[in-house]
Amino acid sequence: MTIAEIAQRAGVSKAAVSRYLNNGYISSEKREAIRRVIEETGYIPSQQAQTLRTGKSRMIGVIVPRIDSEAVSRVVAGISRIFEEQGYRLLLANTENRMDKELEYLEVFRTGNVDGVLLVATILSPAHRKAVQACSVPVVLLGQQMDGVTCVYHDDRGAAYAVTRLMLQGGRKKLGYIGVTQRDRAAGESRRAGFLDALHEAGLEETASRMEQSDFSIDGGYAAAERMLQRANDVDGIFCATDSIAIGAMNRLEQYGRRVPEDVALAGIGHSRLGELIRPRLTTAHYYYQTSGEEAAKDLIEMIEQGMDRKKQLKLGFEIRLGETT
Repeated sequence: MTIAEIAQRAGVSKAAVSRYLNNGYISSEKREAIRRVIEETGYIPSQQAQTLRTGKSRMIGVIVPRIDSEAVSRVVAGISRIFEEQGYRLLLANTENRMDKELEYLEVFRTGNVDGVLLVATILSPAHRKAVQACSVPVVLLGQQMDGVTCVYHDDRGAAYAVTRLMLQGGRKKLGYIGVTQRDRAAGESRRAGFLDALHEAGLEETASRMEQSDFSIDGGYAAAERMLQRANDVDGIFCATDSIAIGAMNRLEQYGRRVPEDVALAGIGHSRLGELIRPRLTTAHYYYQTSGEEAAKDLIEMIEQGMDRKKQLKLGFEIRLGETT
């Protein structure tokens, strides 16, 4: 089938069919006639021809750090909903938390046939900024903040402060912290800063023996809690940078004979499904991950279709979800 044949069958002009296929304006009668013919014939427009005609592929490159992450899956759900509604398709690239892969995919999409890129970022380096600035298509960052770049991110410092303050108000004085690398400005640097803000406000100082670092896994949280307990067995509360780390720490505390929350209060960030299922139920900060994906997708569509980058910086809030571990 060709556009001419579709037009003849529907009793409309070729221009009307072209506008229909490119989401342009036509009357409802013509739209219905063209839709009926396309449905009857099973016509599928040539993507290559559309790209040549419009200069747009209606493809979006999405770079994520871990496809098996619950938070990432929520973000991608939000991204997918908006782009599907607007007739865009996604090319999903999984980097396995590797910076070199992020940069590699930025280069692939920069030179590839996509209209824009969404980068769910982890560790931002000068090379990332250079790669983003070199992109010939619009780029939106998700989960991290970078000056001069359109991005959607979370109030990591505020969430960590609020959760830590909650434990301090519960009478805990010897708080421990299990974080991630500070090269990750959001989950590492900002959440650590929020924890320290709450400590200093309460007139307390950080204690090196109660500060630990983990990766993002349950196993990492388990191992970090073990190292902490070997040095500081008097810890009476632990704030963890993620729910997964907190769940791992809870397992190790129980094996040490330390009851949660009677002996040690525990909290995380992320409001994971597993945190809701375990007992005691985990106290955490809820992030609007799906909303962040939706907002980032809307920003990118605006940049693509209006040809304007406002360098928009959107910081989303959070909700404290009080569980049974504090």
